[in-house]
Amino acid sequence: MHTREEQMKAFGRLLDVLDQLREKCPWDKKQTNESLRPNTIEETFELCDAIMRGDSHDMMKELGDVLMHTCFYAMIAREKGLYDIADVLNTETDKLIFRHPHIYHPSQVGAPDPKPLPFGEDDSEREFANAKTSEQVLQNWEQIKLKEKDGNKSVLSGVPAALPSLIKAYRIQDKARNVGFDWQQKEDVWNKVHEELRELEEELAKEDKEKSTNELGDFLFSVINAARLYKLNPDDALERTNRKFIHRFNYIEEHSIKACKPLTEMSLEEMDKLWNEAKKEEK
Repeated sequence: MHTREEQMKAFGRLLDVLDQLREKCPWDKKQTNESLRPNTIEETFELCDAIMRGDSHDMMKELGDVLMHTCFYAMIAREKGLYDIADVLNTETDKLIFRHPHIYHPSQVGAPDPKPLPFGEDDSEREFANAKTSEQVLQNWEQIKLKEKDGNKSVLSGVPAALPSLIKAYRIQDKARNVGFDWQQKEDVWNKVHEELRELEEELAKEDKEKSTNELGDFLFSVINAARLYKLNPDDALERTNRKFIHRFNYIEEHSIKACKPLTEMSLEEMDKLWNEAKKEEK
């Protein structure tokens, strides 16, 4: 692994190249925050894909792409006289220090070389200073964010509106949990799941599309809630199932091509047989 000096030199090298590209490359010259945004979303999803595949080499590359975009946005802001990458880094560092009062004294916010506790003083009475578990840290985190000058105005305001619905539901529930709004016993959530499923089935039987859509949302929200309570990530779980389905369906399609028989001409029984073969192959 590289030394801190080597790491900082590599970061400076990236900034130098970005400056040169911004000056000399026709494509880089014309980029704006708005034009970069779709690429940023794509790069983020590519990073998430590498994480799901457990491919550390691809993760390294995709992290570089995401970091490059962060630096590019800061470079555009610098040109407008708004802020630069140092402001981005210092703001993030101060935010981390402020939100970890069990690690840092408030005096370390803005310090050029922040030092963690202890300072030789008794911090036992200071607010949020005694978080001993990850659960306490998360609960404190939400409370501290509400106290920040430019922080969230409400507990749920920190959930981005543009998040995919499944992830948004999980984050909403998690943030509510951190201020005490949660099931006392995780097993109790199953009554809610079963209740929502019954209500969905009732509306489906009536063939009321509008009410069925509402009840489907309630049912999915309750299942996501159950996953959270059992410390399972529903987005990861669904992505694993997506990948399994793709692999098994591709297996069917490959065999249909080998047999010179289009999928549309295969019987459901034939496809089921190949599906089960693909499952065995996975094991």
